[in-house]
Amino acid sequence: MSLNLDFMDETETLKDEDFAMLERLLDFAAGKEKVEDGSELSVTFVTNERIREINREYRDKDQPTDVISFAMEELGEGEIPLIGADMPRVLGDIIISVVKTKEQAAEYGHTFSRELGFLAVHGFLHLLGYDHEEEEDEKKMFVRQKELLDEFGLQR
Repeated sequence: MSLNLDFMDETETLKDEDFAMLERLLDFAAGKEKVEDGSELSVTFVTNERIREINREYRDKDQPTDVISFAMEELGEGEIPLIGADMPRVLGDIIISVVKTKEQAAEYGHTFSRELGFLAVHGFLHLLGYDHEEEEDEKKMFVRQKELLDEFGLQR
């Protein structure tokens, strides 16, 4: 299983091993979720200030958050799906605050890598249609997250 991943580190603080781990993790999760080989996904690493701007602009929440996902497959009003087009599946974009990742890793007492992996998988599952608006959906999503992270080897 291999995703077509595009990493952008606006903070210029992540290391090559962070990107390598995330690539393996997201490919692993994509395989487990039966995502088509070659599907496209971008992951951008930003400051708290930048994620706060995005959160305010798109979610009307004027505060920094840890991760935001923008699914490309959600159709807007009046849009119709492309059927039969021989193009790779474009899953969307995941945006992660590096500062929040570090803060939460310290708060929860685990490594930066574990928190980074958690946020990447959380965002990835959102792109696949998982959500946590309702209690039942939240349980389903959080159980799936934990299964993927544990099986990959990123336990708390």
